[in-house]
Amino acid sequence: MKCPHCHNTIEVFRNPTPTVDIIIEIGERIVLIERKNPPHGWALPGGFVDYGESFEAAALREAEEETGLVVTGLRQFHTYSDPDRDPRQHTASTVFIAQATGQPLAGDDAGKAELFSEDSLPELAFDHGRILADYFAAKKHEV
Repeated sequence: MKCPHCHNTIEVFRNPTPTVDIIIEIGERIVLIERKNPPHGWALPGGFVDYGESFEAAALREAEEETGLVVTGLRQFHTYSDPDRDPRQHTASTVFIAQATGQPLAGDDAGKAELFSEDSLPELAFDHGRILADYFAAKKHEV
C-alpha cells in the first residue's frame, strides 16, 4: 500500500481484535445474556476492549453494562483465539471469572440477562459452549 502523503510503500497489518468475556458466578449458577445484535443467541457478557483500556477494566465495564452487576474477585481464566470463533471478524477473547450477588438486569446490547446452571444451558453463540465446557471441567477439578 502507498502512503497518501509521501508515496512510500507501507505495510498494512491485520490483527485479531481484543475482546473480553466474563463468567459471572452467582451462587452455583452463571449469568448469560441474550444478544440484541447479530450474531443473536445466548452468550457470556462481554465485548470489545476500548483503546487505552486494560482487559480487566473492559471486563468490569462490560459486566456492569450488560448485566447491571458489580462483580468482585475478577481473575483471568483463559484466552480463546480461534480465527473462526466470531463470525464477524477474527477476535481473541480473554475470559475472566468473577462473582456477584443479586439479580442480573439486561442492559446495553443485552436483550435479557438470566441465571443458568450447568445442566440448564441454552444454545450458545460464538464459542461460548466450549468456554463453558472448559470452565465447568476446571470447576470439577478445583473441588
